[in-house]
Amino acid sequence: MTARPLIGISTYLEAGARWGVWELEAALLPAGYPRLVQRAGGLAAMLPPDDPAQAAATVARLDGLVIAGGPDVEPARYGAEPHPRTGPPARARDAWELALIDAALAARVPLLGICRGMQLLNVTLGGTLVQHIEGHAQVPGAFGHHPVKPVPGTRYAEVAPEETSVPTYHHQSVDRLGTGLLPSAYAEDGTVEAVELPTEAPWALGVQWHPEMGEDLRVMQALVQAAAGVSSPSGGPPSGGV
Repeated sequence: MTARPLIGISTYLEAGARWGVWELEAALLPAGYPRLVQRAGGLAAMLPPDDPAQAAATVARLDGLVIAGGPDVEPARYGAEPHPRTGPPARARDAWELALIDAALAARVPLLGICRGMQLLNVTLGGTLVQHIEGHAQVPGAFGHHPVKPVPGTRYAEVAPEETSVPTYHHQSVDRLGTGLLPSAYAEDGTVEAVELPTEAPWALGVQWHPEMGEDLRVMQALVQAAAGVSSPSGGPPSGGV
C-alpha cells in the first residue's frame, strides 16, 4: 500500500484552554482541519508555534504544508499601522508560520494557505492587506457562505472550474499582491478569494475561505495529490512535492 502523504498543519497556542477538569495552555486546531486532510487522503500532523530557526528542518520532514486560519496578521509585518478593528498580534505564531512558508517555498514543498494562511503567503512575498472589510463575517463566531468565481486558466480553476459557494469568516483581505502571486478567484464584491504561484513555481495556493468547514474536498485533494507527486488535472507534471 502506498504511504499517505504527511501534511503538517500550523496551530494556535492559547492560554486558558478548558476541557474536562483542565484549564491549561494548549496547542489548538479545529478538528475540521485534520479531518479534511484525512478525507483527502493525507496524514495530518499538528505544528504548534516553535523556534522559526527550526522551520526548514520541520518542512523537510513533510510532504505538504497547510497554514491554518486564525488571528489577524500583525500590520507591522507589511509596514502598516494597526487599524482600530485589527485584532491583537500573535507574534510567535506570525514568526513561526512566516518561517514555515519561506521554508516550504524554498524546498518546493506544496503549500496551502487557508484564510489567515493565504494572507500570510501574500505578506511573505511582499504583499499587503486590507485590515477591515465589511460583509464577509456577518455574525461573530458563525461562518457565512458566498460564491467565489475562479479565474480561467489558473491552478484553482483546474480544481474547481465552476462558481462555488464557500464557507467564509474573515474581515481582512489581500490588498497589494505579493511578488509572483496571481489572483485565481474573486468574490462578487471584487475581493480576492484565492491566490497562487504560477505552475512553473513551487505548488502554492491560498484560499480566503474555510474548506475545513464544508464538504468540498477538492482544494485539499489538490494539495495532497501535489504532495504525493501526482500529476495536475490538466495532465502536466506536479509543480512540487517531495
